[in-house]
Amino acid sequence: MKQQFQVTGMSCAACSAHVEKAVGALPGVDNVQVNLMAGSMAVNYADNQLDAQQIIQAVVDAGYGASVKGEKAKTDTSADDQKELKTMQNRIVTSFVFLTLLMYVSMGSMMGLPLPSFLSGIENAANFALTQFLLTLPIIIVNRKYYINGFRTLMHRAPTMDALIAVGSGAALVYGVFAMYQIGWGLGHQDMERVHQYTHDLYFESAAMILTLVTLGKYFETRAKRKTSEAISKLMDLRPETANVLWQGQEVQIPVDEVQVGDLVVVRPGQSIPVDGVITEGQTALDESALTGESIPVEKGAGDTVIAATINKTGFITFRASRVGEETTLSQIIHLVEEASASKAPIAKLADRVAGVFVPVVLLIALVTTIVWLAVGETFTFALSCGIAVLVISCPCALGLATPVAIMVGTGVGAENGVLFQSAEALEELHHVNAVILDKTGTVTEGHPVVTDVQAYGISEQQLLEIAYGLEQASEHPLAEAIVTYAKEQSTKTLAVQDFEAQVGSGVSAVIDGKHCLAGKATMLEAQGIALEAGTAFGEQLAEQGKTPLYFGQNGKFIGIIGVADVLKPSSKEAVAQLKHLGIDVTLLTGDHRKTAQAICNQLGIEHVVAEVLPQDKEREVRKLQEAGKKVVMVGDGINDAPALARADVGIAIGAGTDVAISAADVVLMKSDLMDAVNAIRLSRMTIRNIKQNLFWAFLYNCIGIPLAAGVFWAAFHLKLNPMFGAAAMSLSSVCVVSNALRLRLFRPLTAAKQTVAGCPTGCKQTTIEANRKEVKTMEKTIVIEGMMCGHCSKHVHDALVKLDGVQEATVSHEAGTAICALTAEVSDEVLTNTVKEAGYQVVEIR
Repeated sequence: MKQQFQVTGMSCAACSAHVEKAVGALPGVDNVQVNLMAGSMAVNYADNQLDAQQIIQAVVDAGYGASVKGEKAKTDTSADDQKELKTMQNRIVTSFVFLTLLMYVSMGSMMGLPLPSFLSGIENAANFALTQFLLTLPIIIVNRKYYINGFRTLMHRAPTMDALIAVGSGAALVYGVFAMYQIGWGLGHQDMERVHQYTHDLYFESAAMILTLVTLGKYFETRAKRKTSEAISKLMDLRPETANVLWQGQEVQIPVDEVQVGDLVVVRPGQSIPVDGVITEGQTALDESALTGESIPVEKGAGDTVIAATINKTGFITFRASRVGEETTLSQIIHLVEEASASKAPIAKLADRVAGVFVPVVLLIALVTTIVWLAVGETFTFALSCGIAVLVISCPCALGLATPVAIMVGTGVGAENGVLFQSAEALEELHHVNAVILDKTGTVTEGHPVVTDVQAYGISEQQLLEIAYGLEQASEHPLAEAIVTYAKEQSTKTLAVQDFEAQVGSGVSAVIDGKHCLAGKATMLEAQGIALEAGTAFGEQLAEQGKTPLYFGQNGKFIGIIGVADVLKPSSKEAVAQLKHLGIDVTLLTGDHRKTAQAICNQLGIEHVVAEVLPQDKEREVRKLQEAGKKVVMVGDGINDAPALARADVGIAIGAGTDVAISAADVVLMKSDLMDAVNAIRLSRMTIRNIKQNLFWAFLYNCIGIPLAAGVFWAAFHLKLNPMFGAAAMSLSSVCVVSNALRLRLFRPLTAAKQTVAGCPTGCKQTTIEANRKEVKTMEKTIVIEGMMCGHCSKHVHDALVKLDGVQEATVSHEAGTAICALTAEVSDEVLTNTVKEAGYQVVEIR
């Protein structure tokens, strides 16, 4: 079974590594993942060999606290975070007050500031040292947590960052006390040279500064980390506390946790929907933006579903509860986001391995540094200073935070924009993809037929609609439903219908206003001797466009054609263009016949189509692309898409699809908008790039900082790091990593602006992107480029390419690593390659 735990007391990546190691060693544990950011742990274990209490005990034995994670724990965590921040604020204020006084006493004379007479002069050296010691003690006391945790982890032979701080500042403090005794001995024996030497080597200010700066850095880091989990907090805040339920005809307000499946719930305008359900009475418009990101309220009436946390904007409604408690859509979204945030991406494995041995290695380096400097003849003060600097500058936190903080922000930003990642692995894997397979029905199309064309012959269009409405009202065929819906929208008059008859696979017939009328396939009307020559060309034109023409006759005469089709979703065309813009090959997969599929591809600009595939064959098509070396994304919505979604490197389920499809997918799109598949890929690439930046900074910082602190550059350049500056640098490194990850919150999804296509009687929608992106030209080449890191790189490549004869425009993206060149004349691959190389970048391939 899989269980979630809350873990307390972790302060750095080494802590999480030790907790993982301790729990992973238990018999029956299959997998354990500890998230430092969320203070959580997910354990997969055999419940017949192990129970939750044994897992908690293993964490306690490792020197930390743990409890089973539940609803109460989630609430308490927020309060605990607030309490921790308040405590840290008090510690910082106390530390800075005493540090300011301490720095004045210890450094004031060097800056020409006056000191009290009892602290001035060599004869008052004992007072001078004792005063500094007394001013240091309050800072030591308020920050004693570092010593308690640090030395406890040392005793457990699992040292953490707190151990580095405790040993580093503790060594400075102990040396200061040692110097005090030396000053006392010197004054007692009139050894003024000894007194003078140790008066300048007290190191109390270093110990105090280390603790103060580390606490300040931890405070900023904690505040920043709280912002990374704001997405989950916002989702939790959406849940209303109470619900108005109808009991025995009376309206009663009860806590939302007490609502049962089947209860009738009343919601007034302005109130939030407390649980999921189906409307039984009333009409309204619901604001679902908090869950789907769609700002336009959705009209709802009797029989429609409502989702918890959406806001009732206009009408008074009553609905029957269908999902309550942890079963509501909102609770599942929160659970999904928490799971994804707490999971680990494969890219984090290297950092975790390093963090697991980082602290012991740093302790060894500090010890070796001290011994080596003593061995080469340097003073004990110099050697100790280098050893302490190594301890306090080393930062396993920057390494440990590099990945999880970016994952947490990335999954949170996705949730806020209607894109739910089921795991961190899916978030990482998505940035590799170079091929997308789109299911047609319900994914790129609306998933239900609508009327697209009405053409009358010999009568008016209104008369044709009246006859069609009368014929199709009694039919249960999906195409008939489309005509009836359209007729109602046009306020079509109802005619008297008699002798209705449905001919399976052909059409329908009836007597309307005393006239015999027919509707169906061309063959049905021709079999009745009705000549269709007048509408043959129009019917063939509809068929070529992937539409279904329905032919109508009256008293032996041909009277018209109505075209019906499953139309494209508003954003599909632009989504396909954006996928191609990102350098991704797009394939349409459908069970429809090839002519219909090709018509859809022509509208969308898709070059590859696989038509007439059976549901069980969809998975095979995904496997074919993978065997060709592609990283494949499958986007679908139905039960028949589930095997293909599971087979793909990343499966993306349309949110309006079936539960089976969603459970088989790695990413869920809440809005059923294909544009969100583009946004998911963009967010994945942006997140992984952010993680790589964090890891680069963390490794670089430690690789430069530790040798500098150890005095490696002292002999050649006389460069040596003061422990106080080392502590400041260490604190800033973690803050920098977290702050860089928070830049992901600036991510803005691409959206589509709706416009009506002229000539479509149903007002079909198409979309254009709300950005200054050039239209994809018919004659183009896509260059895959390595080495572009920012917007300036894109500009360099763009400026170089557009100077070439024959290149009309170049759309360059450092995010996608591509340059799409619109050509007015033939430009050889060699010329393009050399141009990019001269700009300073490497060409991988040209398509």
